[in-house]
Amino acid sequence: MANALSQLFGIRYPIVQAGMVWASGWRLASAVSNAGGLGLLGAGSMYPEVLREHIQKCRKATDKPFGVNVPLLYPDIAQLMEVIVEEKVPIVFTAAGNPSLWTAHLKSHGCIVVHVVSSVKFALKAEACGVDAVVAEGFEAGGHNGREETTTMVLLPLVKKAISIPLIAAGGIASGEAMLAAMALGADGVQVGSRFVATPEASSHPNFKSEVLKASQGSTELTLKELTPVRMLKNPFYEKLQELYRQGASAEKLKEALGRGRAKKGMFEGDLVQGELEIGQVAAQINTLTPAGELVREFVTVYNQEMLKLKPLD
Repeated sequence: MANALSQLFGIRYPIVQAGMVWASGWRLASAVSNAGGLGLLGAGSMYPEVLREHIQKCRKATDKPFGVNVPLLYPDIAQLMEVIVEEKVPIVFTAAGNPSLWTAHLKSHGCIVVHVVSSVKFALKAEACGVDAVVAEGFEAGGHNGREETTTMVLLPLVKKAISIPLIAAGGIASGEAMLAAMALGADGVQVGSRFVATPEASSHPNFKSEVLKASQGSTELTLKELTPVRMLKNPFYEKLQELYRQGASAEKLKEALGRGRAKKGMFEGDLVQGELEIGQVAAQINTLTPAGELVREFVTVYNQEMLKLKPLD
């Protein structure tokens, strides 16, 4: 499956495992990379020295390319970037912020840089900043998301038409069939998040993984747009937020209710009542806990099978 993206990253298959907070540690990233995809460490839930530890362990666990995902809105971003440069991480995905702040710096140290966007406008800005590729993420995706509420199927062709660099599709992709659909719409590869949460290698708490497997259509919602939009499972904490909305709560009240460490409490510590449980709409399609390497192989097998089924229309 050699194409522009697999050649850019030096990987066998154009499948990227998203660098999700509280899920994407060295075990998951190395397993995906060893299977031929691109594993990403999720720096958003790591202190700088914890990130360094995960980079070093990932390097020992795989001799294949891997990378780090860095949300640019975090307060200790400079220290995270320092660790990435010192450890000579070859590939960096940035998100949730202005790519012009760090792209040139990272590229000057030999990094391949990719930025996650939710609109054509931000894709063009990222390309102008010199990134090597962009991830176009539809609002189906879990975690922090764009306010535009543009679906992946609508977003991909728009971004493809606007840019000249490789395009990675994200949001609602949990199977080889979905990967094929994304590629048909112009993507050079896919970024998969939620499906890799339901793996033994993901560092998420078993309680959270269990809730993901129970999810059905309508189990998630994109909320907290007044702060930073986030898609989460509906649980008692979510219901608390909805009650605040019904009361006409201000952004400040919502921020106070959110507090600190809410995502860690839910996804890493397993508090299903008070925690924030970030996952995509596609959780409704996930019903098995499957090893990460097996998932990569399943994606490729199903992609190829479905490709052979397609026939020209008369």
